[in-house]
Amino acid sequence: MSFAGKFLLIISGAFFSSGLTGQNLNYEKVVNGYIEKYKGIAVNEMNLFKIPASIILAQGILESTAGTSKLAADANNHFGIKCHKEWSGKTFIQDDETKNECFRKYSDPLESFRDHSHFLTRRDRYKSLFTLEITDYQGWARGLKAAGYATNPKYADLLIKTIETYKLHKFDKVMAGKPKPETVQASDVALGDEVQLGFRLIGQGATGRDIFLNNRRKLIIAQNDDNVYLISRDFNISVEKLLTANDLAFATSLKPGQIVYLEQKRRRASVKYHTFREGETLYGISQQYGVKLKMIYKRNNLHDLVEPKPGTVLKLR
Repeated sequence: MSFAGKFLLIISGAFFSSGLTGQNLNYEKVVNGYIEKYKGIAVNEMNLFKIPASIILAQGILESTAGTSKLAADANNHFGIKCHKEWSGKTFIQDDETKNECFRKYSDPLESFRDHSHFLTRRDRYKSLFTLEITDYQGWARGLKAAGYATNPKYADLLIKTIETYKLHKFDKVMAGKPKPETVQASDVALGDEVQLGFRLIGQGATGRDIFLNNRRKLIIAQNDDNVYLISRDFNISVEKLLTANDLAFATSLKPGQIVYLEQKRRRASVKYHTFREGETLYGISQQYGVKLKMIYKRNNLHDLVEPKPGTVLKLR
């Protein structure tokens, strides 16, 4: 595992100096932007893999200089993970502790976050960390250093200081990760609903997945054990774009039969109205008609994830 010594010296000076310079203030702005962009992903990884979100964010900040390092910019590698013998994906070569070292290259930063989770959960040397409380970020920081994640002797202190400076520990308590009104984590749409709505089969992807058309937007139907990472790979679409297209807050697992759009949904449906029925959700309706969820909220003056009563007539255009 890599950790750039020069960067550590810069961060150490910024954190432990008594005054704030213009350069430090600028770095703080970059870090806050990084946290805002990736906090939802870190919380989701925590819920799935039991790694504190504070640790995930702090490591990402330190290892990638808050997303601005060459490795992060050119290879989407936010955690300095080297190739290792089991890696069969794309690679990125750069000097580190020795010249021309091999690092993993990802098509999307979110793939780096997931690979980081796999890296920690699939190696015995990190096994003891998972006996700690999810809120014990100090124990995790010291444990990562002891297990050899980084060679810098101040690594644990820097992780802890990063977490406390930016109050990242607050994310360790967001176990449910409440989504915003226009985003949700999953849908309950059954495959039978698509037939009733008249989705049109228009072809197949490179891996044999059927592609449908609804409201002039391409979509697929999730299969068993499907997730946005697999779909991203199969259709060469970034995970971030898939999440945005489907009003998803986090890269969660998908349910069999779930509608997954391959491009951004439209602002309006092909029909004017839908009568809300018992057991339906606004998210399910937005997926069924290929309409952005936020537009359904806006067009019907709805707020705060409160589902309408059965019988409510919703405007869809």
